[in-house]
Amino acid sequence: MRAGLLAGALASVLVAGCGPLSQTHRDPGNSHEVATGAPSGQADARITIAGGRVEPPPGWLEVGRGRQVSITVTSDVADEVHVHGYDLVAELRPGVPATLRFTADLTGVFQVETHRSELVLTQLAVR
Repeated sequence: MRAGLLAGALASVLVAGCGPLSQTHRDPGNSHEVATGAPSGQADARITIAGGRVEPPPGWLEVGRGRQVSITVTSDVADEVHVHGYDLVAELRPGVPATLRFTADLTGVFQVETHRSELVLTQLAVR
């Protein structure tokens, strides 16, 4: 009986610790790879948005602190691309590449997404 109570308590703690799935798990064009993709080690990315789909599929862009980062996004619709934490924004015009260039001087994980369509493009991990 004691083992059963202990197992029930453990299950309650585990369930209580699980929060709701992130927005990226529900939005079209986003992939679970946002949370589980392997770090790329690259300091630049080229991303295309077409028909609400992100190519390459969302993943990680991992860089060392102090490195230069370049993120180029081409979209088939007007939108805005935003780098959270760095508060960088660029307007996206259909078919015209927009590039965000900056020094990765803040450490942590920062989401890169579009504002209007709310697509996650990648996550920037700065170490």
